[in-house]
Parts: sequence; structure tokens; C-alpha cells
Amino acid sequence: MEHHREIVEYFNHRGISAIFLFRRNLLRRMVSVLANSYDRKAKLLNGTHKSHVHSEQEAAALSSYKPIINSTSLISDLKEVEMITARALENFNSTRHMVLYYEDLVTNRTVGPKLKDVQEFLGLPLMELTSRQVKIHKGSLCDFVSNWDDVNKTLNGTEYERFLHADY
Repeated sequence: MEHHREIVEYFNHRGISAIFLFRRNLLRRMVSVLANSYDRKAKLLNGTHKSHVHSEQEAAALSSYKPIINSTSLISDLKEVEMITARALENFNSTRHMVLYYEDLVTNRTVGPKLKDVQEFLGLPLMELTSRQVKIHKGSLCDFVSNWDDVNKTLNGTEYERFLHADY
């Protein structure tokens, strides 16, 4: 974001296309970011840091860490992520790009409309795509946050309340 003008110029000059991968549920994103940051230091899997895993056992090990979310700054943190996302799209609006949401990919793991859109956007022939990655935080968010009651109280009745209940 700091050098977006130069990057946009480079993309446009070279004909580079961008795919923006965002999360709709910013609370789930926050849990993932905090857990990933913790694992970077703790290295829960045999002394190595892994952002993505390929087995249920590895996923269970990583999901056992339950971060504490700062409920005092939670709403302002969520607003900041929304603003950064909007600014990124605004800064790159003159480039050839598409927007993709993580939730659309995990709810439809076959060549559904979203993966078909990506392949068409990239000018690739349509093909069946698979991944060996295993989702780490499956189920309700309340199972993955240490101070869930605080988070729940903070977001209830706000524009972000939907993040408490959205699942896939």
C-alpha cells in the first residue's frame, strides 16, 4: 500500500493482473492472523511454523491455540481492516483485477462458479482443481477464542454482529 502508485504503474505497463483474496468474516480473519502469529513464535508442529496444513492432526494442533482478542479495540480494528481493503481496491482500480472471497472458495471446493471465474480471468482452460490443504479453524468461532464472552458482548448490537454467527 505504501508504494501503490509505482506498483499500479508497473502492473499496467507489464499487463499484470491481480487477484484480491479477502475474507468476508473479518473476525475469523483476525483469529487466523493471531493464531498464525502465535505459531510463528511457538512452532507447534515439530518446531516448524506452518500457515497451511495438510492433515487433520496438524489442523487440530494449530487450532488448539485460542487467542485472546482485544475487545477494547475490536470494533476499531475491524473498521481499520475494512478501510485498508477499500483503500486497496481504490488504489488498484485502474489495474486489471478481480476480487475473490475466501468463504466462496471453502464453501464450494469443486470447480464452482468462483474457481471457474478465476480460470477464465487468467485465461486458463477450465479444469478440475483440488487442494490438499485442510481448514484449521472448523466450526463455531466461540470454540477458538479464549475471551469469547467479551468478544460477543462487544460485537452484539453492532454492524459487526454478523461475524459472530456466520459459519460455513
